[in-house]
Amino acid sequence: MKIIVAGKGGAGKTTVSGTLARVLSRAGEEVIAVDADVNPMLGISLGVGMDETERLAGIRESLQQGHIEHAHDVEALVATFGTTAPDGVQLVVGSRMDGPDSGCACCGVNPDQLLNELDGEGRVVIGDLEAGIGIVTRMDTGNIDLVLVVTNATSKSIEVARRAADSAAGRGAEVLVIANRIGTDDDLEEIRAALGEHEIIVVPEDDAIRRADEEGLAPLDGPRDGPGMVALLGLGERLALRAAA
Repeated sequence: MKIIVAGKGGAGKTTVSGTLARVLSRAGEEVIAVDADVNPMLGISLGVGMDETERLAGIRESLQQGHIEHAHDVEALVATFGTTAPDGVQLVVGSRMDGPDSGCACCGVNPDQLLNELDGEGRVVIGDLEAGIGIVTRMDTGNIDLVLVVTNATSKSIEVARRAADSAAGRGAEVLVIANRIGTDDDLEEIRAALGEHEIIVVPEDDAIRRADEEGLAPLDGPRDGPGMVALLGLGERLALRAAA
């Protein structure tokens, strides 16, 4: 199964991606988490820490400069230049390179290609996208099984989510809307008014998740009984059942 997580910057994509990746892995799935953001922070939400996150972000720059060995395809890129996060999630950074047309599998491949070429058969590939809808519009039709569109109850976040959902649906992907950090019924109604044609998963405001984000920690390593974490854990278990089927 191949999942991508899209939405406006600051909506909570990385928190959702990292938490779901670990829940899926705990359920017995082989999980590859692809950080496709130009400011890669998925490692933080997965729990590998800032130092390892920064190391991964610098690997492909080192490749282009000839400081380390190259990989011959995207699978080798993940195996050689990724890292194992808590719960066995394999993390790889797919940031854009200076030479995306170099012809080298590990130097030239960009996040779009990496997500398109990684096979989701028999495992879960989950991609944490850059802000906006750019990568969504460039994904191959039929290549993505599920797009999780994360939004907050602000007009800009909702508009980006609406465009991401429309683009994903037009490419044959199933869409789930993650209404994140919801504090009031009015917040949810604004999102439903714009995105009600899709199933909406409500993730309430959760102080423990907020503190984890502020401290650079994985939310899953903190308290799990808050309303936001309960919602994300429930979604992860649902996705695990789907992947197993």
